[in-house]
Amino acid sequence: MRTTCPQPASSIQRRHHWTGTIPCCLCCLLFQTVHLAADEPAAKPQYEADGIHVPQAAADEPKRTEISVRLAAEYLEHGTIAWNQKRSCVTCHTNGIYMTVRPALTPYLGRPRDDAREFFVKVLKDKAATEREKLLRSTLPAQVIYTAAGLAEWDAHVTKQLSPETDQALRLMFDIQLESGTWGTLDCWPPYESDAYHEATVAAMAAATAPGWLANLKNEKVLAAVDRLKKYLRTQSPPHDYGRTLLLWASTRVPDLIDSKQKSELIEMLAKHQRPDGGWSIRTFAAPEAWGNGGRAKKLQAEPEFADPPSDGHQTGLAIVVLRAAGVDAKDERVQRGVKWLLANQRASGRWWTRSLNTDTYHFITYSGTAFPLMALAACDAIPDPTAGGCR
Repeated sequence: MRTTCPQPASSIQRRHHWTGTIPCCLCCLLFQTVHLAADEPAAKPQYEADGIHVPQAAADEPKRTEISVRLAAEYLEHGTIAWNQKRSCVTCHTNGIYMTVRPALTPYLGRPRDDAREFFVKVLKDKAATEREKLLRSTLPAQVIYTAAGLAEWDAHVTKQLSPETDQALRLMFDIQLESGTWGTLDCWPPYESDAYHEATVAAMAAATAPGWLANLKNEKVLAAVDRLKKYLRTQSPPHDYGRTLLLWASTRVPDLIDSKQKSELIEMLAKHQRPDGGWSIRTFAAPEAWGNGGRAKKLQAEPEFADPPSDGHQTGLAIVVLRAAGVDAKDERVQRGVKWLLANQRASGRWWTRSLNTDTYHFITYSGTAFPLMALAACDAIPDPTAGGCR
């Protein structure tokens, strides 16, 4: 979370038949050189740490002619390594995404980094030793929630059993819950730290994803907190269609959140946002003033593509992931058009471009804009064979 942190080679396994190691030399060279002209000063890197230099994401970065699973996966590895080395927090847009998305990709990309989980356990110990009142401030509630969510995903997809750390993280998460059923927020950094509704959906998914946690929960105080969360999501209107998308996603893991009619309406809402080119744009899912307290409205309204925002990796990947989780068939025409967009729009560095809603400096949302497309392709059994030549 930015208010509590200074501002600013992995193995890949093809399911069933292939294991290999990313050739770091060529990939790193591409990360270091892409889109930097010799006569121009280098912009601040998006991520940088010992042995890692990931250049800024840019709208005009060339597109690849063939998709590269390896480069996309390496970008995710580099981003979380660099963040964990340079920062002391769990942040929604980078290591939070790594831990909530990357474990589910284990059948395709191999086991996630153990040191990524170790970082989350370290953060958990720090937060568990912090006074409750302090954890209610700033963006700390979101850090606690994403810590629990990341550990829950690890248990669900890597070890396949509940760990003591995940149990502790979930209990801490509910210990700082507000009486309203959700958590505090600054309403500042969209989309991840923009509203309490977003936090509630992530918390619900964390509790439902941790293996056996809800089924074996006996503590009356924590059970009451879970009920408050469910009541909040059932009765509170989402602030925008992005929130409605997250509600649909959460409902696929907490089935009693919505009824079948609401589910159909939410699927239709999501489908209506699809762009003519087959992708989705996060900018059509909320008016500029609807993100948080409206503090990004001027920035968004001044963008050259404001009237007709382009499709982006974040929302296209997320839309497909949610549609598939909600039971929409992978062969559905809407899903297939989205997959086609993803296959045609990966950039040379391995990323899928998404412009930040906040600033035009780091574009950290490009990280989830790369993680969600991989998750979407996996959900549609459309991840290409990474053994195909070179650094693909």
